[in-house]
Amino acid sequence: MSTPQELVACIERLASLPAVYHRIRALLDDPDSSVQELAEAVSSDAGITARVLRAANSVLYGFPGKIETISRAVNLMGMQQVHDLVLCTSVIGAFSGIRPARMHMIRFWKDCVFRGLAARAAARQLGTGDPERMFVEGLLADIGHLVMFQAAPEAADAALAESRRSHAPIHQVEDHIVGCNYAEVGAALATAWHLPSGFATAIGAQLNPVMGGPHVTEAALLHVANHILATEEEGEVEADDPDETALSRIDPMTLARLDLDVAKLAAIRTTARDESAAVIALFFPSQG
Repeated sequence: MSTPQELVACIERLASLPAVYHRIRALLDDPDSSVQELAEAVSSDAGITARVLRAANSVLYGFPGKIETISRAVNLMGMQQVHDLVLCTSVIGAFSGIRPARMHMIRFWKDCVFRGLAARAAARQLGTGDPERMFVEGLLADIGHLVMFQAAPEAADAALAESRRSHAPIHQVEDHIVGCNYAEVGAALATAWHLPSGFATAIGAQLNPVMGGPHVTEAALLHVANHILATEEEGEVEADDPDETALSRIDPMTLARLDLDVAKLAAIRTTARDESAAVIALFFPSQG
C-alpha cells in the first residue's frame, strides 16, 4: 500500500519540469514582469519556442494570419495562456522518457488530449470557467495513472484488471489495492511540481467536484470530461447512446451546477471529436 506522496517521490527522481518553465511561472507571479520578459524567457529554449509557435498557428487557438515571433504570440495569447501552453509541453516532455511497460502510451496521450478538448468544449458550451485553462487541466487530469504505472506497476495493473472484472469504478479499486487513487496521485504531483494551486485542487477533486472548494467549477468540468471520454471508449463496443450513458453517471450536484442535458453533452463530444486529430498531431506529431 502506498501514499500519493510516496509514488510521486519515485517519479521525481526520473522526471522534472525544465528550468525555463519555472522562470516563466515566476514571471507570471510577479506583478511587475512584462510581456517582453516573458517572451525572452520562452525564447531561451528553442524546443519550447518551436512548440509555442506551432500551437499559436494551429487550430487550437485559431488566430488569423501567421504568427512568427514569440513576442507576437504572447501579445495575442496573453501571459497566462503562454504559461499554460508551456506547462503542457513541459509536462509532456518531462514524461517523454518514461514508458511504463504495462501502459499503452499512445492511447494514454490520445485520451489525455481528448479529455482536455472535452473540458475546454464544456467550458465554452456551458459558459463557465476558462476554456484554455480547462484544456491544460484536462490534459493533465489523468497524469496520476502514469505515475502509478511507473512507480507501482503490479498494484496499478491489478487494480485495472479487477475494475474491468468487477465493473467497479477504477478509483475505488485503486484505493483498496494501491492505497490511493489516480486523482490523489495527480494532485500530489501537481503540488510537488509547484503548479498553480488550482491545478492540484481541481485534479484532486475530479471524482467528487464538491470537494473542489474555490475550484469546484474546474473540478466539475473535469468530471464531465472524464465521463464523456469513458463513454466514448465504451461506445466503440456498445450500442448504447454515449451521451445518455454519460449523463446518467455524472454526479447529480454537477448536473445541477452546470445545467447539463444530453444535447449539451452531445455538442461537447462532437467538438472534442472534431478537434482531436489536429491537436494530437500538434503535441505528438508521430502519433497523429
